[in-house]
Amino acid sequence: MSSKTYLPPQASLERDWYLVDATDKRLGRLASEVAMILRGKKKAEYTPHLDTGDFVIIINAEKVAVTGKKRTQKLYRRHSGRPGGMKTETFAKLQQRLPERILEHAIKGMLPKNSLGKQLFTKLKVYAGPTHPHAAQQPKEITISTIPGEN
Repeated sequence: MSSKTYLPPQASLERDWYLVDATDKRLGRLASEVAMILRGKKKAEYTPHLDTGDFVIIINAEKVAVTGKKRTQKLYRRHSGRPGGMKTETFAKLQQRLPERILEHAIKGMLPKNSLGKQLFTKLKVYAGPTHPHAAQQPKEITISTIPGEN
């Protein structure tokens, strides 16, 4: 006799708001932890094909850190869709111009590549500075350790 998969009713899902400070956090380690929160993988009612995750607000995106020579060697590419429309930018230049995009790009790459991933990505709010307009949601401040095994 096979057991049926538990499906949590969407109406009863608790969606919490979390606040993460990106100051001096490693980009990849921060992004993977935030992606897990967005997916809801740390919850008991996690279901792979449903949106069971929480909202995440990231502040101080301009102060996120990378190791080694990534500041000058890591490249971000975008294409206009026109012939010869490839634009390339280093980590340092993009961090000066649009620091939110660095974290958004890293986290989006860790979410599913389908309509569920797009839906999960809408629950991510990234801000360059220390202020955000989501005080009414009363986000819980969490610290994400970027040192392996220390969480």
